[in-house]
Order: sequence, then C-alpha cells, then structure tokens
Amino acid sequence: MELEGKRIGFGVTGSHCTYDDVFPQLEKLMKAGAEVIPVVSYTVQNTDTKFGKADDHVAKIESITGKRAIKTIPEAEPLGPQLPLDCMVVSPLTGNSMSKLANALTDTPVLMAVKATIRNQNPVVLGISTNDALGLNGVNLMRLMASKLFYFIPYGQDNPYKKPNSLVSDMNLLSDTVKSALNYQQLQPVIIPHIDDNMIE
Repeated sequence: MELEGKRIGFGVTGSHCTYDDVFPQLEKLMKAGAEVIPVVSYTVQNTDTKFGKADDHVAKIESITGKRAIKTIPEAEPLGPQLPLDCMVVSPLTGNSMSKLANALTDTPVLMAVKATIRNQNPVVLGISTNDALGLNGVNLMRLMASKLFYFIPYGQDNPYKKPNSLVSDMNLLSDTVKSALNYQQLQPVIIPHIDDNMIE
C-alpha cells in the first residue's frame, strides 16, 4: 500500500521528549505524497518544557504539513462525517491519553480525531511513549491491542534498568505501520528490542 494521495491524520500528545524522533517521520509521510492533517492535544499547545516551547512545537508541525493544526474538539469532529481520514496516527501517544482512549474518554482534539476515524471503521495507528505501560497502564495497552482498528508502531523497553515499566515505539517504523494498517494488518513483530542511547547496561 503506497501513501501517495492518502489522507492521514497525525495526532501529537504530550510526550515532549519523543518529538525529535517523531517529527522526521512526519516529514517522511509528506515526502511519500500523503496529505497530512495535524491534530495537537491541549498539552502540546500549552506546555513549555526543557524540550522546547509549545508554540515552537506547533509551528514546526504546521510548517512540515503546510496546514494549520486542529486544536479544538469541534475542529476535530468533522473528521468523522464530513472530512474522513484514510488513517489516523497518534504519535507519540502518552500513557495518559492511552488510558483515556482505552476507556472511551474523548476530552482532547486528538482523542476526538481518533473517535471520528473509528466511526468510519478506518484504521488508527498508535506510537506509544509511556513510563507506565508495564505498570498500571498495562491493562489499557492490552485492551487497545485486543480491539479492532488499532494498530501499533512496534515497541519495546527503552530503558529496562532505570525505567522497567517504560515502553516506547520505534518511530522509524511509523510509515511501514501505516502502510500495513491501511490493509488492516498489524506490522510484525509488534514487540521488539528497543535500544535507547541512554540505556544503562
């Protein structure tokens, strides 16, 4: 499945430390000829961190895609009935947003975009980045993995010695995961060794 001409939503949530790995993949989708519609959570819009200012992150996303980011729930809702997506990507997906998604909560633009896509029975690709995926959030991860229409960018423990409950997707596999998801197939293997530069042996 090629990506040229595909209409792909791209939701970004508040795992700020992962943006440097995600933004190049956003550029890759654009180079493949996809139409990418950016959607940003309230945390992305409003939170400055040591990883950069909120306004700068949003501006970069808009610069890459050439589109104004969807920033409100009312702006995201038409992605269901009026402006359907071929696929919705959420990357990075925080543990907080993952827990809400697994329990049918829709209180951010990104979650509304996911809900709108599921309404149309179209695939949703998730790129997780959370410190508690193997802790209390594990039940939510497994609920989503067992649900129809959700496909995961392959993930693994990014630092099992210092953060034993943490899982992060290998964002380099984002485009390949989207291609598989458009065929309603999970890219395999989904659980992979994931080496981080900061991993302690």
